[in-house]
Amino acid sequence: QVQLVESGGGLVQPGGSLRLSCRVSGFSLDDYAIGWFRQAPGKAREAVSCISSRDNIRNYADSVKGRFTISRDNGKNTVYLQMNNLRPDDTAVYYCAAPGVPIATMMIWDSPSEYDYWGQGTQVTVSS
Repeated sequence: QVQLVESGGGLVQPGGSLRLSCRVSGFSLDDYAIGWFRQAPGKAREAVSCISSRDNIRNYADSVKGRFTISRDNGKNTVYLQMNNLRPDDTAVYYCAAPGVPIATMMIWDSPSEYDYWGQGTQVTVSS
């Protein structure tokens, strides 16, 4: 059974940092690119970042470039999203996602429809 479980969310002040984790089970993380998305209240789900299976390609949304870093530890079956210099408009539920079949590099990484497996999400709130 495929499962993706996010953790690490919380309340942080503007300018602060959080590290999100996405632990996967039910498949070999070695073979899959993994994406991070977020959804704020009343807004569509938007892509944040994606990492290829061998960590040779990392994609970022323009809004998070230079502030967020995606990484992976296949030995721990975990993908991370380090978020620095957080802003109030980063407030959202953050989801990790995987394609339905092994894909090393997502050709279209920023469309939710390209992913079949999703975690339950973790809330990130940036507020003073």
